[in-house]
Formats: sequence, C-alpha cells, structure tokens
Amino acid sequence: VMYVPNDLTFTSSKAAMEFGGSLGEAEAQLINAGLEDKVPLFRVFVKILLEYEKGENSPWYTWLNSLPRIYNTGASMTYACFDCLPPYAAWLALTERQNFVNFQKAAKFTPLGEDIVTNVTVLKWAYNVAITRSIEWYGDRCIAPMADMLNHGTETEVEVSYDENGDCYVYTTTDVAAGSPLRMSYGDPTNPSPLFATYGFLDESSPGTFCKLMHMRTEMEVLGYRFSDLLFYKETGDISPAVFDVVLYNVLNQYDPGAANSFYDAVMSGDEATKAQYHDQYWQYTKEELQKHVDGTLKDLDKWSEKAQSYDIYTHPRVPLILQHNQFVKETFLNVKANLDNM
Repeated sequence: VMYVPNDLTFTSSKAAMEFGGSLGEAEAQLINAGLEDKVPLFRVFVKILLEYEKGENSPWYTWLNSLPRIYNTGASMTYACFDCLPPYAAWLALTERQNFVNFQKAAKFTPLGEDIVTNVTVLKWAYNVAITRSIEWYGDRCIAPMADMLNHGTETEVEVSYDENGDCYVYTTTDVAAGSPLRMSYGDPTNPSPLFATYGFLDESSPGTFCKLMHMRTEMEVLGYRFSDLLFYKETGDISPAVFDVVLYNVLNQYDPGAANSFYDAVMSGDEATKAQYHDQYWQYTKEELQKHVDGTLKDLDKWSEKAQSYDIYTHPRVPLILQHNQFVKETFLNVKANLDNM
C-alpha cells in the first residue's frame, strides 16, 4: 500500500556514512553515559537537525514542516509531571527525559551550528521526531517519510519493512475495507506505559497494564520475568500468573528463605506441581500482600491525580494525558481489587 525509496529515508547507517568520523566524540559521550544502544537513534537525531538547519533548502523541508511542534512524551515532561504518575510510568518517562539530556550534551560535539546546539526547544523537537517516528530494523534506526504517519493499533492492518536496497515497503496483513485505518504496532500492546512514555499517548485499547510492583523489581528480575509479564487486566481484573510468582517469592524471602530457594528452583525448572504446592500453602500471605499493594496504589492514584488537577493547564499542558493515564490504571486496579476481595 506504500513505497518509499531509499533516497527519501532517514537511516542511522546512511547518517554514519554522511557524517564520517565527525560524530565520534559525540558518540563517545553517549557511550560513556551508558547509552551505546542509543547511538543509532542519535545519528538520526543529528540528521534531522542538519536538515532543519538547511531550512527551505532541505529536500525534506515540506515533510519536516508538517511534523508536530508539541509532544507529550516523557522527554517533554517536567519533574512536576513525574510527581503525578505511578512509579513505573514516572520511571519510564524520566528515563526518556534523561536520554534527551544526554543527546543535548552530545550535540555540542557535532558539526551542527552553535545556534542549533544551544536551542533546547529545537533539540527537544528533533529528539521527539527521532524517537516517535523511527523504527528499529536489524540494528539500524529508520524513518520513512509518509510511512511514519501510520498510527499505532493493538489490532494492526499493516507492517513496515525495508529491502536490501533500503527501500521501505508497507504491506497489509489482512483484508482492509475502504475507509478503514491503516495501523501498525509501535510496541507491546498489552502494556501501555512504555508507549505513554516514549510516544506520548495512552492506548486505551490495551487489555492490561504492568501491575506496578516496582518495589519487587529485584524479585521479578531474579525469576527471569519482564514488566510485560506482570500484568493486571483492565476489563476482567485478571492477574497474570507471573504476578503471583513474584509476590510469593517476595513473601518467602522475608519469612522463609529456605522455602524461597526451593520455590525459585521450581520456577526456573518449570516444575508447575511444586509451584502450585507453594502457592496453595502460602496463598493467604500472597493475597494479603497483593491486597495491600492494590489498596495502597488506589490511594496513591487519587493523591497523584489530585496533585495534577491543582496545576495550571497552561503551564502544564500534559495534565489531561496524565489524568487519562491515571484513570486507566485506577479502573484496572478497581477491577483487580474486586477479584481479589472475592477470592
């Protein structure tokens, strides 16, 4: 349904060839900051700034001029915003802001003009363009103008791919009726918080959200789980099995380290019978710990949203999105609470 030739695309590999070694010192700054995996994105960021610097002389001027000026991403949020979000969303959003700050510092070591590298507004705009409109393709970071206009969907109609020549193709993955949207996936549709922090929107069609057990992150990682494994489901109030594993492991570590080690071995070996035995034996402790977490989070959500509502929307324009996010989480937790209380 769409074709974008190689000479119209932005890619980190082409930017690396265009700039040669002139980005070496800037990229070293990022690597020293622990952001080696962000180097391809940084190259696209610098290319966007270079074309912006050219103004109407850039062949991409019309496309650049069509892009949004205002973003609700984590990079655009303030510490006042972070104070009104649950810890997981706040951590993701703050990470985006810190990444931008590191890009801003590294930009000073690029061939870009002084008026560009000292303009925080332009730098933040370019970062947001790079992060929200590029996709990763086998280690390369790529933007195909026009294909970047595709919205996100939990249910998708298209996929984007690049051939060996760097040409971009958009293919339908299902029959699409006339007048229907063409949507691709920006990321995991079961957990909207990363999309919220990176892209600045809330996917309310997402079936669930991370259970917000940030204080049990160590247990989660030890058991080999990811944030996307620990879900509360919005409509049903269901709880993913990994949540029960992490909470029980946390409880056992506090009160019976020997049992915790045996439970860990059962999880790692996939011994479902032994896991079930531990869950049955300690169910009341697991339930109480989860109820305490859910009830506490619901109280905090009211507190965070009340604080957001106290802000002046003209100086804090991301308040509506934050309130929307918190309401999504609250509705999910209320359904989970109803299930837990009846177990």
